[in-house]
Amino acid sequence: MNLYSHQDANIRKTWILMGLFFAIIIVLGWVISYFYNAPVILYFAIIFSIFMNIFSYWFSDKIVLKLHKAKPATRQEYFDLWNITENLSITAGLPMPKLYVIDDPSPNAFATGRNKEHAVVCVTAGLIALLSKNELEGVIAHELSHIGNKDMLLSTIVVVLAGFVVLISDIFLRSRFHNNRDREGNAGAILLIIGLVLAILAPIAATLIKLAVSRKREFLADASGALLTRFPEGLANALRKISAISVPMRTANNATAHLFISNPFNNLKTSKLSHLFMTHPPVEERIAALVGK
Repeated sequence: MNLYSHQDANIRKTWILMGLFFAIIIVLGWVISYFYNAPVILYFAIIFSIFMNIFSYWFSDKIVLKLHKAKPATRQEYFDLWNITENLSITAGLPMPKLYVIDDPSPNAFATGRNKEHAVVCVTAGLIALLSKNELEGVIAHELSHIGNKDMLLSTIVVVLAGFVVLISDIFLRSRFHNNRDREGNAGAILLIIGLVLAILAPIAATLIKLAVSRKREFLADASGALLTRFPEGLANALRKISAISVPMRTANNATAHLFISNPFNNLKTSKLSHLFMTHPPVEERIAALVGK
């Protein structure tokens, strides 16, 4: 299987995972609407999730930049960063994204925005200070690949749907015995138990799906970035340097952690079980995929 086949496979798997999200929402909505004898709840769950996706699509970039106190980067102050991004954008056939810098010593970067015409690439001051030119090119190519792969919207939708699943599960668990606790005798009791199990497990499943989508996106952006620069060692070396720094970002946030090229909380090694809940694939796996070692 060549690199392009891996990209196609990752895209297919990502959309399958997205389908699982909507299935979870529909099942939860149906269970809650059954106990309240109100089919409108199911319709509301679906419509509201779509509305939240649209809202996030338009305003996600502004929210993320504000959360991390990012400032616009000028060409005069960040000449190398600007030129690298401009040249790679031309090579990739993309409009030049807006550039932002976070005043933070922890090395990291992310891309956001609703489409390629309104895209943003943001890096930390620590990343600029740490990396060589070739390594910085690898990171910027990675972020531009997120833009070119059109997966920024997908990542936002996943976060919103995961949060929505948690919200409706919590509502059901808090009100599970209200109005319907004696409904239909034993059959109602059995369905209630099923509903409780679903409400408890759904947020866990939603979190795992969100993280799985994030990890697929990182592998795909790594591969696309390597194609863009024709120098995969640049990104591989950047990942080695970034992973060696275990200092968390001052503005690290669980809601946006999956956007960054590396976990913004820290890069400490974890157990195999905890890998299930990581927002990023292990650095060793990413480097091996890039350079075949």
